[in-house]
Amino acid sequence: MSAADREGSFAVHSAMVLGIEAVPVTVEVTVGGGMPGYSMTGNADPTVMESKTRVRQAIKSCGYENPRMNITINLAPASLKKTGTGFDLPIAVAILAASGQIPTKGIDDCLFVGELTLGGMVAPVRGEMAFALHAERERLVLIAGPESEMRAGVSCEVRCLESLGRLRGGVNNLPGPSLESVQSATEEKLHKLDYVDVSDQEVAKRAMVIAATGRHGILMVGPPGAGKTMLARRLPTILPPLSEAEQIEAMLLHSVAGQPSEGVARGEPPFRAPHHSISPAGLVGGGRPVIPGEISLAHHGVLFLDELPEFASNVLQMLRQPLEDGVVRLVRVDGNYVFPCDFMLVAAANPCPCGHLGDPAHACTCAPVRIERYQARMGGPLANRIDMHVDVARPASKTVIAGGTGMSSAQMADLVQGGREFAEDRIRRHGDDKRPVDTFDDEARRAFEAIAGRLAMGGRSIQRASRVARTIADIEHHERVSTEDIMEACTYRGRSLG
Repeated sequence: MSAADREGSFAVHSAMVLGIEAVPVTVEVTVGGGMPGYSMTGNADPTVMESKTRVRQAIKSCGYENPRMNITINLAPASLKKTGTGFDLPIAVAILAASGQIPTKGIDDCLFVGELTLGGMVAPVRGEMAFALHAERERLVLIAGPESEMRAGVSCEVRCLESLGRLRGGVNNLPGPSLESVQSATEEKLHKLDYVDVSDQEVAKRAMVIAATGRHGILMVGPPGAGKTMLARRLPTILPPLSEAEQIEAMLLHSVAGQPSEGVARGEPPFRAPHHSISPAGLVGGGRPVIPGEISLAHHGVLFLDELPEFASNVLQMLRQPLEDGVVRLVRVDGNYVFPCDFMLVAAANPCPCGHLGDPAHACTCAPVRIERYQARMGGPLANRIDMHVDVARPASKTVIAGGTGMSSAQMADLVQGGREFAEDRIRRHGDDKRPVDTFDDEARRAFEAIAGRLAMGGRSIQRASRVARTIADIEHHERVSTEDIMEACTYRGRSLG
């Protein structure tokens, strides 16, 4: 009896991405008598149903025989809606094993996920980091395509399958990932942005140091050409590298969203700068299937919103709850999805539609009503949740032409690192300061009470100003917050409405 006429059954381990986790799916195949052809059960969507055509052609292209029998494919559990193209590989492996065309030794210990081309090549799929973490938990060997992404911090064994033809030698003889490509990508020296290129903006640089040390949100307002975007894009250069746990979380989110993660794999904090035309689903997550949005892709990094008033109001207001909670919860008909989104919000805006309000070198041409309407877009509840508000003035032409420099990224990074280390040591000695006001000295407390009353600060503004003051004190290595610390902190709440 030829392989094409051999009856049998086989099951292999697979998985699918649901939110940011990989959930197990068992692919069962029975090759038996009946009308030749493929039938599939298990609540599969159209993308999974299409796999029958790809699998049939891939098996033929790699020199195997398509069984001339009835092939029944079941994806268990049937209660779970199956989506994606990652079931191509496990279906093909189960068919070849059930018909006796490949060795079955070791298959039970493997997790198969991959898309097949018509030529039988194995391509990577969205969410491989999630599959690697699932394989690690289940103590399985992950069988994936040769171009699979780097999996920093994941200890599961990975074997690369270039094409179905390589399975003739069995899964135990498949090679592991090439370390050369991983090392070259990790050790590659890329040109990095540096704050030394930003001229005549030492006050704004000081604000960026404070924001980076305390992970505070910051809103920069100034005329066009003042350097707001340059300041924002260089912020990751002064942030500490990601820890191993942070790196795994960030890579997982990028993986399930189908986004490249080379920078995160090198330990660099993510930096996301979506265009102001972004949709609500693009910002907070959603779609079909549900994938993380920009705020989750900025997890443990920076979300930069340039031209803040140009974003749709309903989009901006969606940031309010994630900024407070550090997670976004999406409720859909097929379940609830929770995506982490602990990010630093950095926003930039012009002071008016023409951008020249308050600029001594240019006259503003905007009518008062237009200015009021424009500024209202960046005010209200969202602006009140941004810790620091900074006016960025246009740099002096003479300084820019002369190439004047100030603090570099390395110098600013030292200040950030020193401030964070001092804060960690202080908290270790005295406990967590959930109420930063309790660390104020008597003179600073009296000064803060006077300022808060004069500016009619609300509860949230008082809390955020005190947090910024505590961060400034940590940068200056002050055990107690001084009057100078709180005075500087309150200058960053001038645009807040209470």
